[in-house]
Amino acid sequence: MIIVCEDSGVDALAPMTTGRLAYAIQCGGYQLYDLLLELSRKTASIPGETGQLFGIARPYLNAIQDADYSSVQSLHSESLNASARPTLLINARLLPVMSYVEALVKLVQTTSGDPQSSSGVVMCGDQVAAVVRPPWSIEQIRKAGYEGISDLLQSASSFSKIELKLEVLRWPHEVIAHHMSLLASNLEYRIKLGGYEQLQDGLFVAPGVKLGDYLVIDAKSGPIVIDRDAQVGPYTLLRGPVYMGPKCKILEHAAIKDAVSLGHTTKIGGEVEASIVEPYSNKQHHGFLGHSYLGSWINLGAGTCNSDLKNTYGTVNMEYPAGKATTGMQFLGCVMGNYSKTAINTGIFTGKVIGACSMMYGFVTSNVPSFVNYARLFGQVATLPPEVMVATQARMFNRRQVKQRLCDVQLIHDMYRVTQEERDRCTDLLSL
Repeated sequence: MIIVCEDSGVDALAPMTTGRLAYAIQCGGYQLYDLLLELSRKTASIPGETGQLFGIARPYLNAIQDADYSSVQSLHSESLNASARPTLLINARLLPVMSYVEALVKLVQTTSGDPQSSSGVVMCGDQVAAVVRPPWSIEQIRKAGYEGISDLLQSASSFSKIELKLEVLRWPHEVIAHHMSLLASNLEYRIKLGGYEQLQDGLFVAPGVKLGDYLVIDAKSGPIVIDRDAQVGPYTLLRGPVYMGPKCKILEHAAIKDAVSLGHTTKIGGEVEASIVEPYSNKQHHGFLGHSYLGSWINLGAGTCNSDLKNTYGTVNMEYPAGKATTGMQFLGCVMGNYSKTAINTGIFTGKVIGACSMMYGFVTSNVPSFVNYARLFGQVATLPPEVMVATQARMFNRRQVKQRLCDVQLIHDMYRVTQEERDRCTDLLSL
């Protein structure tokens, strides 16, 4: 039995985690969820192991977990043996390095057959990455819940240390940095799993892919993997490593290069470099997106560009809702939460953090809280009511033939509630 748990550290990953489970963040062409499914499948073949996967999440995301991540079961299932001990407790902020699967399977194998074996912990600095054979029963973990899981993990730091290098995400910019270093190797893992045809050196496509004419393919720095039913328009540059998710559509004359990962059902045009775009987001028109992270259901208007390099060529420091961070990164663009939008010709300055469900016009020269109409260039910044975003969500979903569920509507209201402190800290900005 494997339990993946969100701890208090997920707050520092906002706005990525404002409306998203931490294990559902895309990094290096995978989510941790993908790693967990593979780990679950492989541990199920070990004698005495079930391979079942359970989750502890922030309470307001429980309905989303149940609806969209059905392989992650609830710990409150009546069929569970409350006195049983799990095999693995995994931090939901674990980096999705697919080579971790084999290492974690070996840990399970070496302790299998002895349900009372001593507990061990894998640390990443002062953070608990994973606990092997934790001493707590299902009932104890269930009672701790999300509110108490951080204390349990902290107590695990005194367990016998297991020498295994696992990385845990602390800040949003780390997602972008790790993504650039991981994408090529993670794509090699994906290729080995099969299901792709190699059309030429470094270009791998799944069934249903449609490629336009006059493409420029450059796989010298990493493979280009295009998943099922995706489309690439003519006169497009693809410079690896690149991953295109299922039903992704790249428009003509685009340039997609140098570590780009596109989630399923995205529409992409213009120039995109070293960036992550989560499912259902659009950047259809000309404009530059670089060293950035876009959540889901985002739309960038025509001509929207972001800066990923300071005029001084210095490193970029970030200010997140959870605090300030020194990145050590020279190239770093923007981090944008789910459902946010930009108008035509919007310019986003270097290293800006944009919350969920905000609308931007003109130049984005400062961080943008969640649920804000941001037109600072015109002296107008105001709170955006959640009811407006619910109506917008319904129209967006309808365009993509996606049913708007009660949990989707409730998530908008919950995100508004949990981001109130962001807006409270920006009272001067909102008084424009």
